[in-house]
Amino acid sequence: MKGVWLENQRIAYRDDLAEPVPMAGEALVRVRLAGICGTDLQLLNGYYPFTGIPGHEFVGEVVDAPGQPAWHRRRVVGEINLACGACRQCRAGRTRHCETRSVLGIKDHHGAFAEFLTLPTANLHPLPDTVSDNAAVFTEPLAAALQITQQVQIQPPDAVLVIGAGRLGQLIAQALHTAACNVTVVGRYPAQRHLLTTRGITVIEEQDIPEHAMDVVVEATGSPAGLEAALRAVRPRGTVVMKTTCGGTAAVDLSRLVVDEITLVGSRCGPFQPALGLLEDQRVDPACLIQGCYPVQLAAAAFTAAAAKGALKVLFEF
Repeated sequence: MKGVWLENQRIAYRDDLAEPVPMAGEALVRVRLAGICGTDLQLLNGYYPFTGIPGHEFVGEVVDAPGQPAWHRRRVVGEINLACGACRQCRAGRTRHCETRSVLGIKDHHGAFAEFLTLPTANLHPLPDTVSDNAAVFTEPLAAALQITQQVQIQPPDAVLVIGAGRLGQLIAQALHTAACNVTVVGRYPAQRHLLTTRGITVIEEQDIPEHAMDVVVEATGSPAGLEAALRAVRPRGTVVMKTTCGGTAAVDLSRLVVDEITLVGSRCGPFQPALGLLEDQRVDPACLIQGCYPVQLAAAAFTAAAAKGALKVLFEF
């Protein structure tokens, strides 16, 4: 099959990849659209030593599910963590943190930048007919955005600042805006700022970030340096939510964390069903974030476009 291959921090198109074979409990999914996200770009930069087919944001159609004919031809999206179900974390209900998990397109499992992928049917979610492919491909990052509200109690009067108006920051802003939160976003680039302001979301520039004033600050810059800005903005006893996944280290003033009793929250994957509900009700419009669609043969060009400053969502179309 055709797909993208990542090895030694190099991306290449290949047309000789073996089509995966679903095992018991799994489905073979024909990929329709797949999106490049910040984590994919960080894998290319050496964030994690992954070799194989990257990609974890997708929408597809089930073409085979051994012993489970009800899944055949269903249009689906899929959760990315493959859990063992038996370890201590799984038994406690923390399957996303399974001690032996593999992760679609990130760790020990080939991903979505190819014509076919396999996932356990337990990971799949059927799509409502009213949700287009262009919207559905954003289900995984939108779920990650909604995870913030699962971890942090945010009241409508709270002042929430999102630092970073890229692919994920845009979805976070939209998701929090639907919850009637008082959301402000730090946006650098005109296209990013325009998308937010047209939805009634306040946008400021970096030099206008208030110091020690925000109840909740969400760091979504894709850079370790974003944490420093988040800590400057949060009030005493406020919360900083960290969404960036990348290599590198950040300098943190630990004394301020202690003296001001600041809470740091790491935030990763989130719930798919609420995300699908927002897409079905059209309360979130992710399709406006699509910057371009590329055939997989132009893998290098697609990654270059996705890595450009101010880039929004770049898709592979199969």
